[in-house]
Amino acid sequence: MHPDSQLDAAYWQQRYLTGQTGWDAGSITPPLLDYFRQLGLPDERRILIPGAGRAYEAEYLHRQGWRKVWVADVAAAPLRDFQQRVPDFPAAHLLQQDFFALKPTPPFDLLVEQTFFCALEPSQRPQYAQQCAQLLRPGGTLMGLLFDTEFSQLGPPFGGSREEYRSYFAPYFDFVHFETATNSLPPRRGRELFICLKKKQPSDS
Repeated sequence: MHPDSQLDAAYWQQRYLTGQTGWDAGSITPPLLDYFRQLGLPDERRILIPGAGRAYEAEYLHRQGWRKVWVADVAAAPLRDFQQRVPDFPAAHLLQQDFFALKPTPPFDLLVEQTFFCALEPSQRPQYAQQCAQLLRPGGTLMGLLFDTEFSQLGPPFGGSREEYRSYFAPYFDFVHFETATNSLPPRRGRELFICLKKKQPSDS
């Protein structure tokens, strides 16, 4: 977390406790569900969902049999909600930590982005892209959704454009998919960018 940021753990904890969670869809969203269904049978891939909130994505993967899924959030409230919904999820895989302090030991195979990027101060976006790359093994995948729109109110959420985002990820990733999502939830239709990026191999840079 940037030392000057007001969007700290206390801020997000208060948002959850007061029900100010407009980003929370209440279930896994269709673009992520469709992607997960294409992963094949559960295996040993290590999956991290940062800024996960109530982590419906982790719940789905866990119930499908994926056992190496980690959830990270700075606020305690959504992690507690998740633990109550999914009591057999391993407690050691629930990380109440700052994303930027996480270590790749060992690195992850897949990072899942769902309304975390837009919750960060925009000044942290280059650092976010770098940290994603550091947490992934070479050839690992960053996938998820980014808001390809501007919001009328002062964030969070903070909006942006695909051209801006591309500049952050290009130094570290090859672009597999980077296009408007075709199966967004109705309120988000036409405003979400589906991304699937592969961390560059050492010989690529």
